[in-house]
Amino acid sequence: MAAAACALLLAGAAADARPRLSGEEQLAKLLDGRVAGKPVNCINLPYVQTTRIIDKTAIVYGWGSTLYVQRPRSGAASLDSNDILFTQQTMSQLCSIDIVQIRDRNGFFFRGSIALYEFVPYTRPAKVALAD
Repeated sequence: MAAAACALLLAGAAADARPRLSGEEQLAKLLDGRVAGKPVNCINLPYVQTTRIIDKTAIVYGWGSTLYVQRPRSGAASLDSNDILFTQQTMSQLCSIDIVQIRDRNGFFFRGSIALYEFVPYTRPAKVALAD
């Protein structure tokens, strides 16, 4: 029993010892198998189903099978996956001219702002059926 407990502890320590992926590596892994489309200036917020912050790199908005990657024009170094994005919208779109505040998840303290840029859509290529 003691040997089993020790093995579990060692396995946990080994898992923690794995190097953490950089923001660029996390983004590349998330976009693996997808193809970039033509950048767009705005996305419709009501259709966004998921939002993910990639540390010091980008914000990824999920909409159906498409991922919209937002690499801010400034402030990307402030991006932290433990923070909250705070926007004050007057319309239902988030656009490349907007400024987004970064807030601490625990105390909702202001941590900085980021200036958005174009959103690049990434989709999986359509599978082509082979003729017999």
